[in-house]
Amino acid sequence: MTNQLSLAQGREYLAIPGPSVMPDAVLQAMHRPSPNIYEGELIEMMPALTRDLCRVARTEHNVAIYIANGHGTWEAALSNVIAPGETVLAPASGRFTHGWAEMAEGIGAQAEVIDFGMSSHWDMDRIAAALSADINHKIKALLAVHVDTSSSIRNDIPALRALLDDLGHPALLMADCIASLGCDRFEMDAWGVDVTVTACQKGLMTPPGMGFVFFNEKAQAKRAAMPRVSQYWDWQPRANPDLFYQYFDGTAPTHHLYGLRAALDLIQAEGIEHVWARHERLAHAIWAACDIWSQGGALHFNVADPTHRSHAVTALRLTEGRGTPLRKYAEHSLGLTLGIGLGMEDWDGCFRLGHMGHVNAQMTMAMLGGVETAMAGLDIPRGQGALEAAASILAQ
Repeated sequence: MTNQLSLAQGREYLAIPGPSVMPDAVLQAMHRPSPNIYEGELIEMMPALTRDLCRVARTEHNVAIYIANGHGTWEAALSNVIAPGETVLAPASGRFTHGWAEMAEGIGAQAEVIDFGMSSHWDMDRIAAALSADINHKIKALLAVHVDTSSSIRNDIPALRALLDDLGHPALLMADCIASLGCDRFEMDAWGVDVTVTACQKGLMTPPGMGFVFFNEKAQAKRAAMPRVSQYWDWQPRANPDLFYQYFDGTAPTHHLYGLRAALDLIQAEGIEHVWARHERLAHAIWAACDIWSQGGALHFNVADPTHRSHAVTALRLTEGRGTPLRKYAEHSLGLTLGIGLGMEDWDGCFRLGHMGHVNAQMTMAMLGGVETAMAGLDIPRGQGALEAAASILAQ
């Protein structure tokens, strides 16, 4: 590496699974003086902004906005519907379900985790067994991560709703869509989700700093029965404000709101169905390239079955701990930043490709070309013709 000529000058490409690539329109919308937070355009644009957020989540219910990252929305959602001493069930297929469960324990709840490992999707029979054994309905909510960013597993939210309905279990269905909203198909109301949490820095294409909690009437009824909810996390005034400051329980994230408005405009102009289809096509192109590379015996998918892979992030493994060297080569020699092997036991053997938000076909081919170059520079065994395979998918 010390003798490698760096070719990283020019615009760098951040191909990690969030924060995602920021559109120029978003950055330009944020590049402005501070606005008036008491009257005028910022206040006037909020009803349409919250309406359009709900359109992306495919819900006609409520949304509360927080100045927080995804971890903050975990706690916000839990704080409104889970009291100390109550129990939540967390089916885990990656690091982030464990994180949400730990957050629940942090507010005094009991978290029961069913761990499916880092490479397996939910086993509905095991979840059904846990719910069936809960004859007294101690479990008040299921913490369901739709796409786990660490493992790239996409779980079946509608199947979990069907399971709850078949068993007649009253637990809230709470979905983490931080990695999936605006990338993978997600339909809150049609899928029967009671609470959805997400953040702005992935499919919503806005710099990190805002989180969102969507909730329906069933969740609101649980909120109304809570013995107490902290003033800051309380979603009630945020979702139904009498005054502008109540959206945020204080000063608004002014420039983030302008950026989000621009991002929502881009999503609306493209159409959410096309957004989903674009992510699916780009993902299949990436997988086609990886399939070819894997013929060399060194590269492996973390998720073997493509039906359970996210369309927003792909987690990969390299033998002999070559994931970290590959990332360093790509970043320092090519200007391409790949995702770390987050939550994996073989950290140095893993890396992730982020393909979410403001990405297109030529950006995808550039990312794949960078990975191919890094593999060549490190003499990593691989099959030949990966870029041709990806191009064939994109050209269909």
